[in-house]
Amino acid sequence: MEGSSLLNDYHIPPRVWDEMFSGKGIRPAYRNMVAAIQDLSAAEMTHKDELAKKLFMSQGITFTVYSSGEGIEKIFPFDIIPRILEAAEWKHIEAGIKQRLKALNIFLKDIYTHQFIIRDGIIPAKLIYSCPNFVRQMVGVDVPYDIYTHISGIDLIRDHDGTYYVLEDNLRTPSGVSYMLENRSITYRIFPDLLPKNNVCSVKDYPDLLLKNLMSLASRQKSDPTVVLLTPGIYNSAYFEHTTLARLMGIELVEGSDLVVDNHKVYMKTTTGLKQVDVIYRRVDDDFIDPLVFRPDSMLGVPGIYGAYRTGHVAIVNAMGNGVADDKAVYSYVPAMIRYYLNEEPILKNVPTYQLADPGHRKMVFENMPNMVIKKTNESGGYGMLIGSAATEKQMEEFKVAIEDDPRSFIAQPIINLSSAPCYINGVLQPRRVDLRPYALYGPDGIDIVPGGLTRVALKEGSLVVNSSQGGGSKDTWVLEETETPNPTPTPSLTPKGE
Repeated sequence: MEGSSLLNDYHIPPRVWDEMFSGKGIRPAYRNMVAAIQDLSAAEMTHKDELAKKLFMSQGITFTVYSSGEGIEKIFPFDIIPRILEAAEWKHIEAGIKQRLKALNIFLKDIYTHQFIIRDGIIPAKLIYSCPNFVRQMVGVDVPYDIYTHISGIDLIRDHDGTYYVLEDNLRTPSGVSYMLENRSITYRIFPDLLPKNNVCSVKDYPDLLLKNLMSLASRQKSDPTVVLLTPGIYNSAYFEHTTLARLMGIELVEGSDLVVDNHKVYMKTTTGLKQVDVIYRRVDDDFIDPLVFRPDSMLGVPGIYGAYRTGHVAIVNAMGNGVADDKAVYSYVPAMIRYYLNEEPILKNVPTYQLADPGHRKMVFENMPNMVIKKTNESGGYGMLIGSAATEKQMEEFKVAIEDDPRSFIAQPIINLSSAPCYINGVLQPRRVDLRPYALYGPDGIDIVPGGLTRVALKEGSLVVNSSQGGGSKDTWVLEETETPNPTPTPSLTPKGE
């Protein structure tokens, strides 16, 4: 299988937008990439694929899958073919995410203070108060700079016509950014010439931007405030990420037992005594962060940390209570939030969403279950989800019973035919479904989004589930800089089977 045969066997599923191919051939963004790999032999490509696996293994780039109650640590699957976005596409995505985050951040401030959006009838009060992630202890808390969503991961998908949709907003403790950074690092190792030749925007500034934003939140007037990353510990599925980010930012990685609160101030235990902490980037969920206020059985948090936060002696990122804004039932109101708070039309679309607490929606969804995705409103990682087209009758019946028991906890969406991107699997290029999670940093100076993000891939043929916990992997995401493009290297004029 030499040269262009890599592309000759590329079969695009019907009614699917492919990131690399259009009906006219290879899309402009991919031409240089294709020109570079078309002359590589199967042995060379396979060597690069094996090298990537070895690098991931040697660097311990892992995540944990919880199966049958046991944590199994796995190497994160990586596909060597990058997903490539043109500058104009990225501008559209960036503008849409910034608009969305502004509205969601105002919503969080509003919902924990005056609740104008409820009073004006835009969102029902019952929806908010029935949300398990609405944290009553955050009502009336003065949040530094009124920023709740310091770090966000917004999941985007593309429909069969190329339209981008926001699939969900991750505003609590979004993970995956370390894989974005590692994927780029691995790509540099296996394709050293391709990134500069393609004018690919850099992602390496993310840790510096994050640290700058964290330091800016310190209430003490110090040139070097103490910032720490609070992890639940080595058994957490994202522990690799916690260690990576702490190392890249040059800050201490701490567990709850490393911190102590005294007189509403947080201190870190060190070999030279206690040291006051100004900012905590926490990767511990709300429920577990302070056993005096939330779950009394939590061993992961710090007793008294909520009081220190409430009195302004420590900043916590992200703010507690953000889960009310990324509840999948509240998601359907985000376009209304954008219109209400910003007086603008949404730049990025929502996937049509049916709340199953509504009897009419429930009836319609039950009648059309094979065409629907059913999701629990507060689950993540691909858990608590049913894809109707791949479900058995028994599974559908079980979901119907669960929905009837607790309809507020479920939403339904039509199955979206996620776009496909080329992946190097078993020695050939094959299309696999992808999504995209760009990471946004909201600081006192505004919103920064590193150009790219984490492209997650459903590695199983025909699958629409991209979550690593459900057999997905990832690939490097290139955003091309805006340049005067010279005539690219000629590429084979191929039309893949399936167009």
